[in-house]
Amino acid sequence: MHRLPLAILALALLLPTAALAAITGAATVIDGNTLEIHGQRIHLHGIDAPELGQMCVAEGQRYRCGQEAAFALADKIGRKPVFCRELDVDRQGQIVAVCYLVVSMCSMRENLNAWLVSEGWALAYRRYSVDYIDEEEAARSARRGIWRGEFVPPWEWRRGER
Repeated sequence: MHRLPLAILALALLLPTAALAAITGAATVIDGNTLEIHGQRIHLHGIDAPELGQMCVAEGQRYRCGQEAAFALADKIGRKPVFCRELDVDRQGQIVAVCYLVVSMCSMRENLNAWLVSEGWALAYRRYSVDYIDEEEAARSARRGIWRGEFVPPWEWRRGER
């Protein structure tokens, strides 16, 4: 008599609470930390890149660092397929994922999130993750990307600190 409810409970515990997707295909770069694949917006997990309209300073000159971050990502991807492993969905309903550049059919992949931070075009977004702190420290030490000059962290820039 109590077996059916227990069986249903056991089955419910075995099922995942949410199906997380893997998305692969040609990617369009929206900004320095957002891609679109098959019409789905994907925010790169654990990183924050300068906004498209954000300006930074290097060698005494202002430059569009947000635009350069997006261009660097687009140049890196080129026409190669991208594989994204969904981790979550953010407040705006965007997929949050770690994305990889598919280098060859042998499944060799390069983590694009880590690459952006290691090249200095994004920061480790410590509010949400500690995954890319080492890459950020290496970029800072080598003065790559935005680390070659002065910048406002993107999360502060979005709050109006310019």
